Amino acid sequence: MEMKKRINLELRNQAPEEVTELVLDNCKSSNGEIEGLNDSFKELEFLSMANVQLTSLAKLPTLSKLRKLELSDNIISGGLEVLAERCPNLTYLNLSGNKIKDLGTVEALQNLKNLKSLDLFNCEITNLEDYRDSIFDLLQQITYLDGFDQEDNEAPDSEDDDDEGDEDDNDEDEDEAGPPGEYEEDDDEDDGGSDLGEGEEEEEVGLSYLMKEEIQDEDDDDDYVEEGGDEEEEEAVRGEKRKRDPEDEGEEEDD
Repeated sequence: MEMKKRINLELRNQAPEEVTELVLDNCKSSNGEIEGLNDSFKELEFLSMANVQLTSLAKLPTLSKLRKLELSDNIISGGLEVLAERCPNLTYLNLSGNKIKDLGTVEALQNLKNLKSLDLFNCEITNLEDYRDSIFDLLQQITYLDGFDQEDNEAPDSEDDDDEGDEDDNDEDEDEAGPPGEYEEDDDEDDGGSDLGEGEEEEEVGLSYLMKEEIQDEDDDDDYVEEGGDEEEEEAVRGEKRKRDPEDEGEEEDD
């Protein structure tokens, strides 16, 4: 498919000024040049034109917001100075699999002041002695070359960067909500209060039980006293009866 037709297809009824990402991989350029892309794509931040048989970037429009440009597997051998003129805010540039042979060609990228990552993998320039050191010396603004920094640390993926941003947001949310320890201490205090409450309830039950026992003991003592009083009354009645019996006998003898 021709590049111009592919662009119209990728728009999906959007206006060019609304598009922020555009992928044109594996389509066919017009005589090795960019076709159908113009300055109206002013909001474009990501552009991929991998394997489209590009030989020149002369017709690249001004894309001042473009940050990532994929140009791998083309036939580009020079003319890189146009990138600094048309896309001054590039941070990532992939030129792997092109026809770049010498440091002089790459020198044009010095004017891309925001460039952090450059890929030249599978280009002839990588066969030069001290290739990596030479590129880092030439382009001191970059951090990663072919996916690794000068200490051979691998570059993070874009998804990892997004994840780190999410983690930072989560950390900020946690900070605003307050340290977790405070809630744990509050929970401990609540548990302690519950334990004290249970202890007080048990103590109250114990006191109630003892009070009931004391009341019961007093009732038993009263019963004992009452029973003792009844026995004394019975003894008194018996004594009175004994007194009366001899008197009755005496009266009978007189008769």
